[in-house]
Formats: sequence, C-alpha cells, structure tokens
Amino acid sequence: MSQKIDKVRAYKDGIQAFGESMPGVAEAYHEFTGKSLAAGELDAKTKQLIALGISLFANNEVCTFYHTEEARSKGATDAEIREAAAAAAAVSSGHILSQGATRVEQALTQ
Repeated sequence: MSQKIDKVRAYKDGIQAFGESMPGVAEAYHEFTGKSLAAGELDAKTKQLIALGISLFANNEVCTFYHTEEARSKGATDAEIREAAAAAAAVSSGHILSQGATRVEQALTQ
C-alpha cells in the first residue's frame, strides 16, 4: 500500500472515530464540505482545484492527496492539477512579498 493511501486511510479512520464520539460535529462538517464543494456557479472540478491550492498553502499533506484525487475524479487533467499548484505557489509567494512590502517596511520605519 502506498504512503498516500495509508495517510488518507488513517485520516478517514480518525474522522470516523471522531464522528463516533462527536457525531453532530462530524456530520455538520461533512454536510458543510459536501455542499461547499458541490457544483454550483463553479463546477466541482474547479472547486477541487481551489481546495488543492489551499491544501498546499496550508501544508496539509492529507488534504493535498485527497483533493488531487478528487480533482482527477471530477475530470481534472494532470496539467490542470499542476497549473493549480503553480497558481498556489504564485499566490503564496505573493503573500510573503506583500507582508514584506508592508509590515516589514512599517517595522523598519517606525
């Protein structure tokens, strides 16, 4: 079994155990994420690519594996998945640059 599958399975086992002890919370989370990631004005593939980018920014390995597979299952190509990763990289580096251009400059001048 691959490391990716093992990690996703461990998450699913963990969330199941959590759900057994906190059923209302787990059910609400699953309902919320299910509705949020369902097709609407944005199609489900696009939403999974967005989720992938956020997973990368958050450095969440399990979610990165999960949303990559979900994007594929919704029809995303490997090229689209890689473009989503590149877009996330651009935005995340822009986040650091914007903080450097604002907060660091404020700290240096105050």
